[in-house]
Amino acid sequence: MSKRKEQLELLRRMSDAELISRLSELKKELFGLRTAIKLEGRGNSAKIRQTKKEIARILTILKERQINQSQNK
Repeated sequence: MSKRKEQLELLRRMSDAELISRLSELKKELFGLRTAIKLEGRGNSAKIRQTKKEIARILTILKERQINQSQNK
């Protein structure tokens, strides 16, 4: 299995609370990465892109779960 699929499977196994906690951590990390680029002129643009993609994956999973819950009612 590819690394991306493994990561996605790991995220899908997390509870909503764990996903929200991870989302908060990633947003703080993204802020720090952007700040490093702006203030110090150094940074890792690949890490920023990777972090943004992981945030999007988490938001997608949370939205899917929300839709599934509303359909099951």
